[in-house]
Amino acid sequence: MFRSDLFRTAAFRLTLGLVCVVVLGMLLELVLLYGQISTYEQLRTNDLLRRSASVLMQEAPGDLEVRLKERSTSELRIFLNAAALFDKDHHPIAGDMTAWPAGLTASQSTQNLSFVLPDHSVTIMRFLVVEVPGMQPGKTRLLVLGRSRHMVDELRHVARQCALFSMLPVVLFALTAGMILSRRALGRITKMHHSIEQIVKGQMRERLPVGRGHDDLDRLAGSVNRMLDRLEQLMGEMRDVGNDIAHDLRTPLARVQARLDRLNGFVLTMAATTEEEARFEQAMALCQRDLEQCFSVITALLRIGEIENGQRRAGFRRMDVMPLIADMADLYEPNAETQGLILSVVPHEGPVELWGDADLLNEVLANLLDNALKFTGEGGEVTLRAGCNELCEPWFEVRDTGVGIAVEERNAVMSRFYRADKSRHIPGSGLGLSLVAAIIRLHEARLVIEENREGEVRSGTVFRLIFPHPEDAQGTGQG
Repeated sequence: MFRSDLFRTAAFRLTLGLVCVVVLGMLLELVLLYGQISTYEQLRTNDLLRRSASVLMQEAPGDLEVRLKERSTSELRIFLNAAALFDKDHHPIAGDMTAWPAGLTASQSTQNLSFVLPDHSVTIMRFLVVEVPGMQPGKTRLLVLGRSRHMVDELRHVARQCALFSMLPVVLFALTAGMILSRRALGRITKMHHSIEQIVKGQMRERLPVGRGHDDLDRLAGSVNRMLDRLEQLMGEMRDVGNDIAHDLRTPLARVQARLDRLNGFVLTMAATTEEEARFEQAMALCQRDLEQCFSVITALLRIGEIENGQRRAGFRRMDVMPLIADMADLYEPNAETQGLILSVVPHEGPVELWGDADLLNEVLANLLDNALKFTGEGGEVTLRAGCNELCEPWFEVRDTGVGIAVEERNAVMSRFYRADKSRHIPGSGLGLSLVAAIIRLHEARLVIEENREGEVRSGTVFRLIFPHPEDAQGTGQG
Protein backbone atom coordinates (compact mmCIF):
# COMPACT_ATOMS: atom_id res chain seq x y z
CA MET A 1 0.00 0.00 0.00
CA PHE A 2 1.61 3.22 -1.15
CA ARG A 3 1.21 6.47 0.75
CA SER A 4 0.40 8.31 -2.47
CA ASP A 5 -2.44 5.85 -3.16
CA LEU A 6 -3.76 6.49 0.36
CA PHE A 7 -3.97 10.23 -0.24
CA ARG A 8 -5.71 9.72 -3.60
CA THR A 9 -8.58 7.66 -2.21
CA ALA A 10 -12.11 9.04 -2.36
CA ALA A 11 -12.51 8.56 1.40
CA PHE A 12 -9.46 10.70 2.17
CA ARG A 13 -10.50 13.38 -0.31
CA LEU A 14 -14.00 13.44 1.18
CA THR A 15 -12.50 13.76 4.66
CA LEU A 16 -10.21 16.52 3.44
CA GLY A 17 -13.21 18.33 1.96
CA LEU A 18 -15.11 18.02 5.25
CA VAL A 19 -12.06 19.33 7.12
CA CYS A 20 -11.96 22.35 4.81
CA VAL A 21 -15.67 22.95 5.40
CA VAL A 22 -15.19 22.69 9.18
CA VAL A 23 -12.20 25.04 9.08
CA LEU A 24 -14.12 27.56 6.98
CA GLY A 25 -17.02 27.32 9.42
CA MET A 26 -14.69 27.93 12.36
CA LEU A 27 -13.10 30.88 10.56
CA LEU A 28 -16.55 32.33 9.89
CA GLU A 29 -17.38 31.83 13.55
CA LEU A 30 -14.16 33.64 14.48
CA VAL A 31 -15.07 36.58 12.23
CA LEU A 32 -18.52 36.79 13.80
CA LEU A 33 -16.98 36.54 17.27
CA TYR A 34 -14.59 39.37 16.40
CA GLY A 35 -17.50 41.51 15.32
CA GLN A 36 -19.50 40.73 18.44
CA ILE A 37 -16.53 41.45 20.71
CA SER A 38 -15.83 44.78 18.99
CA THR A 39 -19.46 45.84 19.10
CA TYR A 40 -19.94 44.80 22.71
CA GLU A 41 -16.75 46.47 23.95
CA GLN A 42 -17.50 49.64 21.98
CA LEU A 43 -20.97 49.91 23.50
CA ARG A 44 -19.57 49.11 26.94
CA THR A 45 -16.82 51.74 26.61
CA ASN A 46 -19.29 54.35 25.41
CA ASP A 47 -21.54 53.60 28.36
CA LEU A 48 -18.66 53.84 30.86
CA LEU A 49 -17.43 57.13 29.38
CA ARG A 50 -20.90 58.70 29.42
CA ARG A 51 -21.66 57.56 32.96
CA SER A 52 -18.29 58.84 34.17
CA ALA A 53 -18.92 62.16 32.42
CA SER A 54 -22.38 62.38 33.98
CA VAL A 55 -20.93 61.85 37.46
CA LEU A 56 -18.15 64.42 36.98
CA MET A 57 -20.50 67.03 35.51
CA GLN A 58 -22.42 67.06 38.78
CA GLU A 59 -19.34 68.29 40.62
CA ALA A 60 -18.84 71.97 41.34
CA PRO A 61 -16.23 73.67 39.11
CA GLY A 62 -13.67 73.84 41.90
CA ASP A 63 -14.37 70.35 43.14
CA LEU A 64 -14.01 69.00 39.58
CA GLU A 65 -10.37 70.07 39.37
CA VAL A 66 -9.62 68.52 42.75
CA ARG A 67 -11.42 65.34 41.72
CA LEU A 68 -9.36 65.04 38.55
CA LYS A 69 -6.10 65.68 40.41
CA GLU A 70 -6.96 62.98 42.90
CA ARG A 71 -8.18 60.52 40.23
CA SER A 72 -5.23 58.20 40.70
CA THR A 73 -6.44 57.40 44.23
CA SER A 74 -10.16 57.19 43.44
CA GLU A 75 -12.43 54.68 41.80
CA LEU A 76 -12.29 56.71 38.56
CA ARG A 77 -8.92 55.12 37.85
CA ILE A 78 -10.64 51.77 37.44
CA PHE A 79 -12.92 52.98 34.65
CA LEU A 80 -10.84 55.74 33.00
CA ASN A 81 -7.33 55.50 31.57
CA ALA A 82 -7.09 59.24 30.94
CA ALA A 83 -9.04 62.29 32.21
CA ALA A 84 -8.24 66.00 31.94
CA LEU A 85 -9.82 69.45 31.99
CA PHE A 86 -9.03 71.92 29.19
CA ASP A 87 -10.06 75.49 28.49
CA LYS A 88 -11.72 76.57 25.26
CA ASP A 89 -8.29 77.02 23.66
CA HIS A 90 -7.31 73.44 24.53
CA HIS A 91 -4.86 74.41 27.24
CA PRO A 92 -4.64 71.83 30.05
CA ILE A 93 -6.03 72.86 33.44
CA ALA A 94 -6.05 69.65 35.45
CA GLY A 95 -5.72 65.92 34.94
CA ASP A 96 -3.12 63.54 33.51
CA MET A 97 -3.11 64.87 29.95
CA THR A 98 -0.39 67.41 29.27
CA ALA A 99 -1.66 68.21 25.78
CA TRP A 100 -4.80 68.07 23.76
CA PRO A 101 -4.92 64.72 21.88
CA ALA A 102 -4.13 65.16 18.20
CA GLY A 103 -7.19 64.89 15.98
CA LEU A 104 -9.70 65.14 18.82
CA THR A 105 -12.72 67.34 18.10
CA ALA A 106 -15.04 68.91 20.67
CA SER A 107 -18.09 66.85 19.69
CA GLN A 108 -20.48 64.94 21.89
CA SER A 109 -19.67 61.57 20.22
CA THR A 110 -16.92 59.13 21.12
CA GLN A 111 -13.79 58.97 18.97
CA ASN A 112 -10.94 56.45 18.53
CA LEU A 113 -7.51 58.10 18.45
CA SER A 114 -3.86 57.21 19.00
CA PHE A 115 -2.57 58.48 22.31
CA VAL A 116 0.92 58.72 23.75
CA LEU A 117 1.04 57.46 27.33
CA PRO A 118 3.38 58.91 29.98
CA ASP A 119 5.79 56.04 29.36
CA HIS A 120 5.94 57.20 25.69
CA SER A 121 4.12 54.12 24.44
CA VAL A 122 1.37 54.59 21.86
CA THR A 123 -2.05 53.03 22.27
CA ILE A 124 -5.53 53.36 20.77
CA MET A 125 -7.99 55.04 23.13
CA ARG A 126 -11.64 56.00 22.93
CA PHE A 127 -12.30 59.62 23.90
CA LEU A 128 -15.38 61.58 24.90
CA VAL A 129 -15.44 65.41 25.09
CA VAL A 130 -18.15 67.22 27.10
CA GLU A 131 -18.56 70.86 28.12
CA VAL A 132 -18.62 71.68 31.86
CA PRO A 133 -19.15 75.03 33.68
CA GLY A 134 -16.05 77.15 34.34
CA MET A 135 -14.96 78.92 37.50
CA GLN A 136 -16.49 82.16 36.25
CA PRO A 137 -20.14 82.46 35.28
CA GLY A 138 -20.73 82.18 31.52
CA LYS A 139 -17.39 80.47 30.90
CA THR A 140 -17.20 76.78 29.92
CA ARG A 141 -14.42 74.26 29.94
CA LEU A 142 -13.85 70.95 28.11
CA LEU A 143 -13.76 67.69 30.01
CA VAL A 144 -11.86 64.97 28.10
CA LEU A 145 -12.26 61.36 29.20
CA GLY A 146 -10.41 58.43 27.62
CA ARG A 147 -10.51 54.66 27.92
CA SER A 148 -7.98 52.28 26.46
CA ARG A 149 -9.04 49.58 23.99
CA HIS A 150 -6.67 47.02 25.48
CA MET A 151 -9.63 44.97 26.69
CA VAL A 152 -10.83 44.57 23.11
CA ASP A 153 -7.35 43.55 21.98
CA GLU A 154 -7.04 41.08 24.83
CA LEU A 155 -10.43 39.58 24.09
CA ARG A 156 -9.55 39.28 20.41
CA HIS A 157 -6.23 37.66 21.31
CA VAL A 158 -8.03 35.18 23.54
CA ALA A 159 -10.53 34.48 20.76
CA ARG A 160 -7.70 33.84 18.27
CA GLN A 161 -5.94 31.53 20.69
CA CYS A 162 -9.14 29.64 21.41
CA ALA A 163 -9.92 29.31 17.70
CA LEU A 164 -6.38 28.11 16.92
CA PHE A 165 -6.16 25.62 19.75
CA SER A 166 -9.65 24.31 19.06
CA MET A 167 -9.05 24.12 15.30
CA LEU A 168 -5.82 22.12 15.45
CA PRO A 169 -7.28 19.14 17.36
CA VAL A 170 -10.30 19.08 15.08
CA VAL A 171 -8.13 19.10 11.95
CA LEU A 172 -5.70 16.51 13.30
CA PHE A 173 -8.50 14.24 14.47
CA ALA A 174 -10.33 14.55 11.15
CA LEU A 175 -7.18 13.86 9.12
CA THR A 176 -6.31 10.87 11.28
CA ALA A 177 -9.83 9.50 10.93
CA GLY A 178 -9.65 10.13 7.18
CA MET A 179 -6.37 8.22 6.90
CA ILE A 180 -7.78 5.29 8.87
CA LEU A 181 -10.94 5.18 6.77
CA SER A 182 -8.90 5.62 3.58
CA ARG A 183 -6.55 2.79 4.54
CA ARG A 184 -9.53 0.53 5.14
CA ALA A 185 -11.19 1.54 1.87
CA LEU A 186 -7.90 1.22 -0.02
CA GLY A 187 -7.42 -2.28 1.34
CA ARG A 188 -10.83 -3.31 0.03
CA ILE A 189 -10.24 -1.59 -3.31
CA THR A 190 -6.84 -3.31 -3.61
CA LYS A 191 -8.54 -6.68 -3.18
CA MET A 192 -11.14 -5.71 -5.79
CA HIS A 193 -8.38 -4.54 -8.14
CA HIS A 194 -6.60 -7.88 -7.74
CA SER A 195 -9.81 -9.73 -8.56
CA ILE A 196 -10.38 -7.54 -11.62
CA GLU A 197 -6.82 -8.22 -12.80
CA GLN A 198 -7.52 -11.95 -12.57
CA ILE A 199 -10.73 -11.48 -14.56
CA VAL A 200 -8.86 -9.49 -17.23
CA LYS A 201 -6.36 -12.35 -17.47
CA GLY A 202 -9.19 -14.74 -18.31
CA GLN A 203 -10.19 -16.05 -14.87
CA MET A 204 -13.89 -15.54 -15.49
CA ARG A 205 -14.78 -17.46 -12.35
CA GLU A 206 -13.12 -14.85 -10.16
CA ARG A 207 -15.48 -12.53 -8.24
CA LEU A 208 -15.11 -9.27 -6.36
CA PRO A 209 -15.01 -9.63 -2.56
CA VAL A 210 -18.20 -8.58 -0.78
CA GLY A 211 -18.11 -7.58 2.90
CA ARG A 212 -20.78 -7.74 5.55
CA GLY A 213 -21.33 -4.00 5.91
CA HIS A 214 -23.62 -3.69 2.86
CA ASP A 215 -22.16 -0.27 2.14
CA ASP A 216 -21.71 1.35 -1.28
CA LEU A 217 -18.66 -0.75 -2.19
CA ASP A 218 -20.41 -3.96 -1.15
CA ARG A 219 -23.48 -3.13 -3.22
CA LEU A 220 -21.29 -2.21 -6.19
CA ALA A 221 -19.29 -5.43 -5.84
CA GLY A 222 -22.52 -7.43 -5.65
CA SER A 223 -23.84 -5.80 -8.83
CA VAL A 224 -20.56 -6.44 -10.67
CA ASN A 225 -20.54 -10.06 -9.51
CA ARG A 226 -24.08 -10.57 -10.82
CA MET A 227 -23.00 -9.05 -14.12
CA LEU A 228 -19.98 -11.38 -14.23
CA ASP A 229 -22.21 -14.37 -13.50
CA ARG A 230 -24.38 -13.46 -16.46
CA LEU A 231 -21.37 -12.83 -18.72
CA GLU A 232 -19.79 -16.14 -17.72
CA GLN A 233 -23.05 -17.90 -18.48
CA LEU A 234 -23.36 -16.25 -21.91
CA MET A 235 -19.72 -16.89 -22.80
CA GLY A 236 -20.07 -20.49 -21.68
CA GLU A 237 -23.13 -20.89 -23.88
CA MET A 238 -21.26 -19.39 -26.83
CA ARG A 239 -18.29 -21.71 -26.28
CA ASP A 240 -20.59 -24.68 -25.89
CA VAL A 241 -22.33 -23.83 -29.14
CA GLY A 242 -19.00 -23.61 -30.96
CA ASN A 243 -17.78 -26.86 -29.45
CA ASP A 244 -21.07 -28.60 -30.21
CA ILE A 245 -20.90 -27.44 -33.81
CA ALA A 246 -17.31 -28.64 -34.09
CA HIS A 247 -18.20 -32.00 -32.56
CA ASP A 248 -21.25 -32.37 -34.79
CA LEU A 249 -19.19 -31.55 -37.90
CA ARG A 250 -16.46 -34.07 -37.19
CA THR A 251 -18.73 -37.09 -37.58
CA PRO A 252 -20.30 -36.23 -40.97
CA LEU A 253 -16.97 -35.00 -42.32
CA ALA A 254 -15.32 -38.24 -41.26
CA ARG A 255 -18.07 -40.17 -43.02
CA VAL A 256 -17.61 -38.07 -46.17
CA GLN A 257 -13.88 -38.72 -46.09
CA ALA A 258 -14.39 -42.48 -45.68
CA ARG A 259 -16.90 -42.60 -48.54
CA LEU A 260 -14.56 -40.60 -50.76
CA ASP A 261 -11.82 -43.12 -50.05
CA ARG A 262 -14.10 -46.01 -50.99
CA LEU A 263 -15.38 -44.13 -54.03
CA ASN A 264 -11.83 -43.40 -55.10
CA GLY A 265 -10.92 -47.08 -55.09
CA PHE A 266 -14.11 -48.04 -56.89
CA VAL A 267 -13.83 -45.42 -59.64
CA LEU A 268 -10.17 -46.18 -60.31
CA THR A 269 -11.12 -49.74 -61.13
CA MET A 270 -13.86 -48.49 -63.44
CA ALA A 271 -11.84 -45.79 -65.22
CA ALA A 272 -11.79 -46.34 -68.98
CA THR A 273 -8.66 -44.36 -69.81
CA THR A 274 -5.54 -43.14 -68.08
CA GLU A 275 -6.59 -39.50 -68.67
CA GLU A 276 -9.89 -40.03 -66.90
CA GLU A 277 -8.11 -41.71 -64.04
CA ALA A 278 -5.71 -38.76 -63.67
CA ARG A 279 -8.51 -36.21 -63.67
CA PHE A 280 -10.45 -38.17 -61.11
CA GLU A 281 -7.38 -38.52 -58.87
CA GLN A 282 -6.82 -34.75 -59.04
CA ALA A 283 -10.43 -34.03 -58.07
CA MET A 284 -10.28 -36.50 -55.20
CA ALA A 285 -7.00 -34.97 -53.98
CA LEU A 286 -8.62 -31.51 -53.86
CA CYS A 287 -11.57 -32.90 -51.91
CA GLN A 288 -9.24 -34.63 -49.47
CA ARG A 289 -7.25 -31.42 -48.99
CA ASP A 290 -10.39 -29.41 -48.26
CA LEU A 291 -11.57 -32.05 -45.81
CA GLU A 292 -8.20 -32.05 -44.04
CA GLN A 293 -8.40 -28.27 -43.74
CA CYS A 294 -11.88 -28.58 -42.20
CA PHE A 295 -10.56 -31.17 -39.77
CA SER A 296 -7.65 -28.91 -38.79
CA VAL A 297 -10.04 -26.01 -38.11
CA ILE A 298 -12.32 -28.22 -36.02
CA THR A 299 -9.38 -29.68 -34.10
CA ALA A 300 -7.99 -26.21 -33.39
CA LEU A 301 -11.38 -24.92 -32.20
CA LEU A 302 -11.84 -27.90 -29.91
CA ARG A 303 -8.32 -27.47 -28.55
CA ILE A 304 -8.89 -23.76 -27.83
CA GLY A 305 -12.18 -24.58 -26.14
CA GLU A 306 -10.48 -27.26 -24.05
CA ILE A 307 -7.82 -24.82 -22.85
CA GLU A 308 -10.25 -21.97 -22.18
CA ASN A 309 -12.89 -24.11 -20.48
CA GLY A 310 -10.68 -26.47 -18.57
CA GLN A 311 -8.22 -23.87 -17.28
CA ARG A 312 -5.86 -26.83 -16.90
CA ARG A 313 -3.04 -26.20 -14.45
CA ALA A 314 -2.41 -29.73 -13.25
CA GLY A 315 0.63 -30.01 -15.53
CA PHE A 316 2.22 -26.77 -14.35
CA ARG A 317 5.65 -27.08 -12.80
CA ARG A 318 8.93 -25.23 -12.54
CA MET A 319 10.87 -26.05 -15.68
CA ASP A 320 13.78 -25.02 -17.86
CA VAL A 321 12.54 -23.87 -21.26
CA MET A 322 15.89 -24.34 -23.06
CA PRO A 323 15.48 -28.12 -23.56
CA LEU A 324 12.01 -27.52 -25.06
CA ILE A 325 13.47 -25.01 -27.50
CA ALA A 326 16.27 -27.39 -28.47
CA ASP A 327 13.84 -30.29 -29.04
CA MET A 328 11.50 -28.17 -31.18
CA ALA A 329 14.45 -26.90 -33.23
CA ASP A 330 15.57 -30.49 -33.90
CA LEU A 331 12.01 -31.41 -34.86
CA TYR A 332 11.56 -28.55 -37.36
CA GLU A 333 15.10 -28.46 -38.76
CA PRO A 334 14.36 -30.93 -41.59
CA ASN A 335 11.41 -28.81 -42.73
CA ALA A 336 13.57 -25.69 -42.63
CA GLU A 337 16.28 -27.34 -44.74
CA THR A 338 13.68 -28.52 -47.24
CA GLN A 339 12.43 -24.92 -47.63
CA GLY A 340 15.96 -23.55 -47.88
CA LEU A 341 15.81 -21.79 -44.50
CA ILE A 342 18.29 -21.54 -41.65
CA LEU A 343 16.87 -22.55 -38.25
CA SER A 344 19.13 -21.82 -35.29
CA VAL A 345 19.05 -21.63 -31.49
CA VAL A 346 20.98 -18.91 -29.66
CA PRO A 347 22.68 -20.57 -26.67
CA HIS A 348 22.12 -19.24 -23.15
CA GLU A 349 24.37 -19.68 -20.15
CA GLY A 350 22.45 -21.49 -17.47
CA PRO A 351 18.79 -22.48 -17.33
CA VAL A 352 15.84 -20.22 -18.13
CA GLU A 353 13.29 -21.35 -15.57
CA LEU A 354 9.59 -20.55 -15.68
CA TRP A 355 6.33 -21.89 -14.22
CA GLY A 356 4.32 -23.61 -16.94
CA ASP A 357 3.03 -26.69 -18.72
CA ALA A 358 5.60 -28.30 -21.01
CA ASP A 359 3.00 -29.79 -23.39
CA LEU A 360 1.22 -26.46 -23.82
CA LEU A 361 4.49 -24.60 -24.35
CA ASN A 362 5.43 -27.16 -26.99
CA GLU A 363 2.19 -26.26 -28.78
CA VAL A 364 3.11 -22.57 -28.57
CA LEU A 365 6.57 -23.19 -30.02
CA ALA A 366 5.14 -25.47 -32.71
CA ASN A 367 2.61 -22.86 -33.87
CA LEU A 368 5.12 -20.01 -33.81
CA LEU A 369 7.75 -22.06 -35.66
CA ASP A 370 5.17 -23.25 -38.17
CA ASN A 371 4.17 -19.63 -38.90
CA ALA A 372 7.78 -18.46 -39.07
CA LEU A 373 8.75 -21.18 -41.57
CA LYS A 374 5.55 -20.64 -43.55
CA PHE A 375 5.97 -16.87 -43.98
CA THR A 376 9.76 -16.72 -44.46
CA GLY A 377 11.04 -16.98 -48.00
CA GLU A 378 13.88 -19.16 -49.24
CA GLY A 379 17.25 -18.13 -47.86
CA GLY A 380 15.71 -16.57 -44.76
CA GLU A 381 16.50 -17.24 -41.13
CA VAL A 382 14.44 -18.33 -38.14
CA THR A 383 16.03 -17.94 -34.71
CA LEU A 384 14.99 -19.26 -31.31
CA ARG A 385 16.23 -17.47 -28.22
CA ALA A 386 15.49 -17.37 -24.46
CA GLY A 387 16.67 -15.40 -21.42
CA CYS A 388 15.64 -13.23 -18.48
CA ASN A 389 15.00 -9.48 -18.48
CA GLU A 390 16.05 -6.89 -15.90
CA LEU A 391 13.04 -7.83 -13.74
CA CYS A 392 14.21 -11.48 -13.68
CA GLU A 393 11.20 -12.42 -15.81
CA PRO A 394 11.89 -15.39 -18.12
CA TRP A 395 11.16 -15.06 -21.82
CA PHE A 396 11.63 -16.83 -25.12
CA GLU A 397 11.15 -15.62 -28.68
CA VAL A 398 10.85 -16.77 -32.26
CA ARG A 399 12.52 -14.36 -34.69
CA ASP A 400 12.18 -14.61 -38.47
CA THR A 401 13.09 -12.62 -41.58
CA GLY A 402 9.77 -13.15 -43.33
CA VAL A 403 7.10 -10.81 -44.67
CA GLY A 404 6.49 -9.14 -41.30
CA ILE A 405 3.28 -7.92 -39.70
CA ALA A 406 2.01 -4.35 -40.01
CA VAL A 407 1.79 -2.43 -36.74
CA GLU A 408 -1.97 -1.95 -37.04
CA GLU A 409 -2.48 -5.71 -37.47
CA ARG A 410 -0.36 -6.97 -34.57
CA ASN A 411 -3.24 -7.11 -32.11
CA ALA A 412 -5.71 -8.51 -34.62
CA VAL A 413 -3.55 -11.49 -35.65
CA MET A 414 -4.30 -13.12 -32.28
CA SER A 415 -8.03 -13.18 -33.08
CA ARG A 416 -9.73 -16.28 -34.43
CA PHE A 417 -9.78 -16.73 -38.23
CA TYR A 418 -7.91 -13.46 -38.82
CA ARG A 419 -5.59 -13.46 -41.84
CA ALA A 420 -3.23 -10.59 -42.53
CA ASP A 421 -3.27 -9.07 -46.01
CA LYS A 422 0.26 -10.32 -46.75
CA SER A 423 -0.63 -13.92 -45.90
CA ARG A 424 -4.04 -14.47 -47.49
CA HIS A 425 -2.49 -16.40 -50.38
CA ILE A 426 -0.79 -18.86 -47.98
CA PRO A 427 -2.89 -21.84 -46.80
CA GLY A 428 -3.92 -21.78 -43.16
CA SER A 429 -6.88 -21.75 -40.79
CA GLY A 430 -6.17 -18.51 -38.94
CA LEU A 431 -6.43 -20.31 -35.59
CA GLY A 432 -2.81 -21.06 -34.76
CA LEU A 433 -2.13 -17.75 -33.03
CA SER A 434 -5.54 -17.90 -31.32
CA LEU A 435 -4.42 -21.15 -29.72
CA VAL A 436 -1.16 -19.45 -28.72
CA ALA A 437 -3.15 -16.57 -27.17
CA ALA A 438 -5.27 -18.99 -25.10
CA ILE A 439 -2.15 -20.72 -23.75
CA ILE A 440 -0.51 -17.37 -23.01
CA ARG A 441 -3.53 -16.25 -20.98
CA LEU A 442 -3.46 -19.51 -19.05
CA HIS A 443 0.21 -18.88 -18.17
CA GLU A 444 -0.52 -15.20 -17.32
CA ALA A 445 2.26 -14.28 -19.74
CA ARG A 446 2.63 -11.29 -22.08
CA LEU A 447 3.12 -11.43 -25.82
CA VAL A 448 5.17 -8.76 -27.56
CA ILE A 449 5.07 -8.60 -31.36
CA GLU A 450 7.63 -6.32 -32.96
CA GLU A 451 9.65 -5.84 -36.10
CA ASN A 452 12.88 -7.80 -36.47
CA ARG A 453 15.66 -5.21 -36.34
CA GLU A 454 18.57 -7.47 -35.51
CA GLY A 455 21.75 -6.68 -37.42
CA GLU A 456 21.11 -5.46 -40.94
CA VAL A 457 17.69 -7.05 -41.09
CA ARG A 458 14.81 -4.60 -41.48
CA SER A 459 11.96 -7.05 -42.11
CA GLY A 460 10.41 -10.01 -40.40
CA THR A 461 8.72 -10.45 -37.06
CA VAL A 462 9.67 -11.20 -33.47
CA PHE A 463 7.20 -13.06 -31.23
CA ARG A 464 8.45 -12.69 -27.65
CA LEU A 465 6.64 -14.33 -24.72
CA ILE A 466 7.41 -12.84 -21.29
CA PHE A 467 6.41 -14.94 -18.29
CA PRO A 468 5.99 -13.95 -14.62
CA HIS A 469 8.84 -14.72 -12.26
CA PRO A 470 8.50 -18.42 -11.41
CA GLU A 471 8.20 -17.71 -7.68
CA ASP A 472 5.33 -15.25 -8.24
CA ALA A 473 3.63 -17.45 -10.83
CA GLN A 474 3.92 -20.53 -8.62
CA GLY A 475 2.37 -18.67 -5.67
CA THR A 476 -0.50 -17.44 -7.85
CA GLY A 477 -1.09 -20.84 -9.36
CA GLN A 478 -1.19 -22.61 -6.03
CA GLY A 479 -3.24 -19.86 -4.36
